Amino acid sequence: MRKALIWIFVCGLFLGNVVVPNQAYGAVLETDAASAILMDAKSGQILFEKEIHKELPPASVTKLMTLLVAADAIESGRVSLTDKVTASEGASKLGGSQIYLEPGETFTLEEMMIAIAVGSANDACYAVAEHINGTHEAFVEVMNKKAKELGANHTNFVNAYGLPAEGHYTSAYDLAVMGREALKYPLVRKLTGMKEYDLRDGKFKLWNTNKLLWWYEGADGFKTGWTNEAKYCLASTVERDGLRLIAVVMGVPPVRGHFTESMKLYNYGFANFTYKEYAPIGQKQGVVMVRKGVEQEVVAVTENALGITVQKGNDKNIWAETKLNPDVEAPIKAGQKVGEILLYRDQELLTSVNLVAEKEIAKAGIGQQIMRTLQGVFGF
Repeated sequence: MRKALIWIFVCGLFLGNVVVPNQAYGAVLETDAASAILMDAKSGQILFEKEIHKELPPASVTKLMTLLVAADAIESGRVSLTDKVTASEGASKLGGSQIYLEPGETFTLEEMMIAIAVGSANDACYAVAEHINGTHEAFVEVMNKKAKELGANHTNFVNAYGLPAEGHYTSAYDLAVMGREALKYPLVRKLTGMKEYDLRDGKFKLWNTNKLLWWYEGADGFKTGWTNEAKYCLASTVERDGLRLIAVVMGVPPVRGHFTESMKLYNYGFANFTYKEYAPIGQKQGVVMVRKGVEQEVVAVTENALGITVQKGNDKNIWAETKLNPDVEAPIKAGQKVGEILLYRDQELLTSVNLVAEKEIAKAGIGQQIMRTLQGVFGF
């Protein structure tokens, strides 16, 4: 069996594919993508990889970062979805996929972002960039700054829309990292998960270029790309039974190959891995004594769900340890950290979540504190 796997691996190299044997299951996964990654969205664990740091042109998958930067500006309050965005001469001159903006034409920022997410509109990218940062160039600087902050060290953006340009590149790993960050912004997944949209009062129909939304159960976001230089690319995300995965494929030659290769990665992921939850969000994990409070104890609950992605059948010897503060001093805010719960396999720490106060506890008045002290001393 081992000789057979080695022979398959060597053949794959000659054919231009990397064949990755999974020792736990004897499974073999290969892909026609020049670069590919399958990542657990929760932990960032890499479940499959091929040339994941190779610097390649991403085409319109660039727009994932464009949407991410725009969503960040909205969340910070710098701009609003209801803002009126007016197309400039520069926006109207862009080629490729577009909504054919005319100079002076106005849409809300939300409509422009929908045009980017659903219709992959280059001109809308340019208009949004100018609206948020004044110039397209300044917006691209923010894109690159955000990439560095995320640890996307094999990324450099030259524009916000993904048309070929010298020095415009990223990697499958970096795009997966951007995808994990994008999942923190519900707006990005909402927009990229829309299948269609009627623009200009229904006179201009947008259809999402990500066909996984129709073809693959649980697919709900991210972005496609294609140019002659980049070939077919896709960064996507799928959730099933609590397990959310991110897949990125780049440089896929065949038409629609980015969809078939992504589905191949997802099939592998869902066949071999599962999400195991050990404590749901908001579950009571004990009580903590409160000093100088109007109440003398507060319930500690999980701030987030405690769970991990594991290979199927490989969830033995996993155990949880609860650590609560001996006491806390009032006032206590709802959601204030009062401990943590840690998950181990044998003695290896796998993950942890905070335990937080279930409700607010106000500080007791001086009279109440004195009376409580007397009760403790004299028992009345």
